[in-house]
Amino acid sequence: MGSDNVPPRLALFLPTLGGGGAERVFVTLANVFADRGYRVDLVLVSARGPYLGLVSPKVRLVNLNAGRVSRAFLPLVRYMRRVRPVALLSAMTHTNVLAIWARKLTRISTVLVISERSTFSIAMGSRANAGVFSAFLPWIARYSYSMADKIVAVSRGVAEDLVGSMPLDRNKIAVVYNPVATVDAESLGGRKPDHPWFGLGQPPVVLAVGRLEEPKNYPLLLSAFARLRKETECRLIILGEGRLRESLTKEVADLGLEQDVDLPGFVDDPFTWMYHAELFVLSSSWEGLPNALIQAMACGTKIVSTDCPSGPREILEDGKWGQLVPTDDVGTLYEAMIKALGDKNPPDVLRRSKYFSVERAADGYLAAMGVEANGKSPET
Repeated sequence: MGSDNVPPRLALFLPTLGGGGAERVFVTLANVFADRGYRVDLVLVSARGPYLGLVSPKVRLVNLNAGRVSRAFLPLVRYMRRVRPVALLSAMTHTNVLAIWARKLTRISTVLVISERSTFSIAMGSRANAGVFSAFLPWIARYSYSMADKIVAVSRGVAEDLVGSMPLDRNKIAVVYNPVATVDAESLGGRKPDHPWFGLGQPPVVLAVGRLEEPKNYPLLLSAFARLRKETECRLIILGEGRLRESLTKEVADLGLEQDVDLPGFVDDPFTWMYHAELFVLSSSWEGLPNALIQAMACGTKIVSTDCPSGPREILEDGKWGQLVPTDDVGTLYEAMIKALGDKNPPDVLRRSKYFSVERAADGYLAAMGVEANGKSPET
């Protein structure tokens, strides 16, 4: 791979470093690859977003300065021709398609690995993607994905959905679970979130974390919490930002929950919030592999999750580590939350979270890119 003991250059390609799970995963991977001695470029359509500050100084930021993904094709082609990375890893369907055709145009030998992070068949038909995914993108993706050298799916469910959605050889797909940064759960006890609801003597906090978008199905959580609040004193915090903030704020008011529900927005470090919350709830209609769920487990927090496609059932091993409830079932979600809040002997979720280590994920991605997982300077 390398020559004269020079490590190979790896490129990771994303639109921005906005506050989502894929962005955090790619920053984590870029930093780990760089720590292992590889030369790493984090190539962005536009170099903006809250995770910019988490990028290691060892990682080179490449700003295509294209504004939108649709305008990044030629800048990406120029980058690939000039730099010729040994491998390029991309994420998100529209970005993946762009990377596939850019590599095809350049005719260079860069290994192209694309990462699918959600349930393709559902995400492509979602109203949430109406402004991002054109009507032609599902067709283009189905035609294009087979041209990638490898496809990384973040869960078995995502992999199975891909095979069922497009003409793909299952052997071309590798399942690599998302990495979750190591958390020192004990150290989190020494500090608390900057929020009055975590003060001494306050009611227990139920926490959700994720973009305020359709897949997270926060209306379901709000409806279940409204029932829960009638039965016991507790509060709900939803961390994240997104297009549905206005409608969710209105729903909170309509349910009369203004004093018990807060939406503080995006936070750089959700771990302290997770550690001090009594319960973490994932109410999603669909996922790929929900990072926030694993992060909460790494903080030792009790879990309730919808059994949505895909990821929660795999993470929780069929409910061994937390309660799984049907999607779009307010009553069952409410009952699971009541049960979890009263559980004095919950599963040791911290132990399960260690399976989703950064090192395991890094090894999986490097293998998909055809790069030695252990070497700082792989030989030719």
